[in-house]
Amino acid sequence: MCDKDCPCNDDCPCNDGCPCQEPATMKACILRVCCCELLVCDLSTCQEVLVHTENACCFQVGQRVCIEYSGAMTMSIPPQISAICIKPLNHCGCNCC
Repeated sequence: MCDKDCPCNDDCPCNDGCPCQEPATMKACILRVCCCELLVCDLSTCQEVLVHTENACCFQVGQRVCIEYSGAMTMSIPPQISAICIKPLNHCGCNCC
């Protein structure tokens, strides 16, 4: 969903994480926990994604989580996103998903 009339950027905002973009969510399983990042497997695509988050140490390998992010994803291998919030999928009242 590209908003060509976005006032934030002269180029297409879909590639830049434009603040006008609506947040996206991803349900994932954590594969690796490192300082300030998680490597996860997107449960809907089985694609590995690197997630940048300051709260990485709060999670464990094998845990299933819901990740809210801006919708912007790099085209690197693996793709990368920056989390807005991450909550366990079994968390009651998870408002990420």
